[in-house]
Formats: sequence, structure tokens, C-alpha cells
Amino acid sequence: MTGIDWQAMWVPSLPLLELVIRGSVVYMALFFYFRLLRREAGGIGIADVLVVVLVADASQNAMSSEYTSITEGLVLIATIGSWEYLLNLLGYRFPFIEKLLRPAPLLLIRNGRLLHRNLRKEMITEMELMSQLREQGIDDPADVEKSFLEGDGRLSVISRKGGRHSPRKPLVR
Repeated sequence: MTGIDWQAMWVPSLPLLELVIRGSVVYMALFFYFRLLRREAGGIGIADVLVVVLVADASQNAMSSEYTSITEGLVLIATIGSWEYLLNLLGYRFPFIEKLLRPAPLLLIRNGRLLHRNLRKEMITEMELMSQLREQGIDDPADVEKSFLEGDGRLSVISRKGGRHSPRKPLVR
């Protein structure tokens, strides 16, 4: 058919095991890089998208060694997807692994007082925190018994009035 090189399209130019190893090493390195630097975010901002795109581009050759066939691309995608599934499964089955994979909630407000040290740790400004509180119907931190930055980037609030405010929007940029 019209000059299509079927062999180049489907027959791998690299050993498939090499692709699995390359994909695994790069996936794990990137996973721990992002785990150490950022909390998971339920929603992402422009800066997050930019970082992901740049990291993907920079790591492409390390993972693929410039593969050319569809088969090799599918093996890399399957490797990355398998690691994602395996880590989620291990985190679900073993609590100590869950603690490694997902950050614990971080207390930001206790008894109406902002914990500036914890805000600094996550680089959250007082203005950002107040914005999130207002979205949950609270305009004064004094009305808050406890507020946590959850592992997924959402803000949870327990008001002094006894009402809980469910996390809505991620706080992490």
C-alpha cells in the first residue's frame, strides 16, 4: 500500500525490556521528585501544566532512547500506567506505603490562630488562605477550630460552631 513501512511502524527497534526499565526508572524518579516538591492537587494551574510539559519533554529521550515504532510507544505507555496502578494498589493495601506516597494533612489554623510556620512550609500566603475560607463561608479565622491542608491540596475546615466545611477547591497552585 502506498509506501507505508509496516515493519518500521510495528517492529520495535529497541528491546522491549529496555523500554520497560527506562520507563520505570524515569517514572519513579519523576514521581518522587514531584512528591517531594509538591502536594497532589485536585486542580492544576498554568505553572503546573508548564512544569509537567517541560519535564515530559526533557525525560522523553531518557525513557525512549528515541524509539520509532508504535509498539514501543505502547509499551512505554503500559509501563507508566502499570506503575501508577501498582503504587495506588500498594498505598491502598499498606498504610505505611500510603504515608510515603501521599502527604499527611497539615494543620493551618488551630483555635482561630493561623500557624504561620505551616503556611510558610507550603508557601501559602495569608491572603490565599483567607480566600479559601471565604469560599467556605468563613470570613474570620477566629471562627475556625481547625483547618487542614489535605494531601490532595484541598482545604478542610472545622468551625468553632461545630459545623464542618467540606473541601471544595484545591489550595495548592
